[in-house]
Amino acid sequence: MKRLKWLYPGMLIKRWISLSIFGIVMVSMGFVIIIAERSPENKAIAGFVMVIGIMSMIYAVKRILKSFMTALVPQDVENTLVEKIYAKRILEKGPKIVVIGGGTGLSTLLLGLKHKTSNITAIVTVADDGGSSGRLREDFDVLPPGDIRNCLVALSDSEDLLGALFQFRFTEGRELAGHNFGNLFITALSKVTGDFTRAIKESSKVLAIRGRVLPATLQKVKLGARREDGRETVGESKIHLPPVESPIERLSLLPADCVATGEAVEAIRQADMIILGPGSLYTSVMPNLLIKGIREAVVKAKAVKVYVCSVMTEHGETDGYSISDYAKAILKHTSAGIIDYCIGNTTRVPRHFYEKYKEEEQYPVKIDERDEKWFKQEKIVLVRAHIASTAEFVRHDPAKLADAVMDVFNKY
Repeated sequence: MKRLKWLYPGMLIKRWISLSIFGIVMVSMGFVIIIAERSPENKAIAGFVMVIGIMSMIYAVKRILKSFMTALVPQDVENTLVEKIYAKRILEKGPKIVVIGGGTGLSTLLLGLKHKTSNITAIVTVADDGGSSGRLREDFDVLPPGDIRNCLVALSDSEDLLGALFQFRFTEGRELAGHNFGNLFITALSKVTGDFTRAIKESSKVLAIRGRVLPATLQKVKLGARREDGRETVGESKIHLPPVESPIERLSLLPADCVATGEAVEAIRQADMIILGPGSLYTSVMPNLLIKGIREAVVKAKAVKVYVCSVMTEHGETDGYSISDYAKAILKHTSAGIIDYCIGNTTRVPRHFYEKYKEEEQYPVKIDERDEKWFKQEKIVLVRAHIASTAEFVRHDPAKLADAVMDVFNKY
């Protein structure tokens, strides 16, 4: 009975199969006439018949394929096919790039980078303990899913609606208010599978991402900061709490002997390029480099190592920092050889943004002669690039940043 369903009206298959059979018959007839007849006039007619037959067959096959693909991929068939083929044939041949960080900065880079290569591995911090992620971490004893969710959506190749669903934040309900659907989805999946890593992989399939997303460690870590005045805070969300006038002197992870995931270390070893950032220096980028295994793997890796500096300073973290101060902090907590190139923004920030960000005590990260001298001394190449967007906010532009990163890779 299932085979007879092909004969149901409206299937948009029978008519094109009939047309293809008609084309085959026409080609066969023309071929027979050419062989049997000696008259040039008849052979010309036979040739015309064969042309009609061939055109009928081509058109019928095209329509049959479109009928199948419209049923299997209903929306925007042609664009979907082009994107799928392009991703499969072109992007899969792209360089192996490992991006290390967290926060919105990392997901911004991934948005642009996924159009350059599909061989992307995002290694994401799991030290977050604030907001929705912090509540889920506390209530369900899971790793914070927020930064991982952002990276999954950024790398998603699925429809916009699904990405918007994962980013949807509940604003009502005593228990749900403040939570993202994606955070709840990953948390629930980790409980169903009993494995947070598997939950990420299954979520990756749902969102059809290009590349993969890995937690930096599977241990539940907390971020500690000691300031120059001797005050110490424990917890990523508490680093920004006042008073924050004293600069951060040292950052640490608790437990100090936490171990990196094996997949993350292996990805770093096989990478063609390793990108640190962009993102908050002390709460997004640095926590990953403090994990045993990741720091050593990055230093030893043969890949080109690029640090993408923030566009704006952050109050409580990098007040008064110039671009070299960011790099100095990374070297202070790790070792020499962890940065080959440092990309800094040279896009001019419009004056009206100064007043807006002044209220939050945030200012554009400067690049001056002192910075250039220090980078030259440390044998780090300073790359100036227009990588910021100033449309609504001052932040990295995904496409411009991806172009700048690939320019560095191509030159290397």
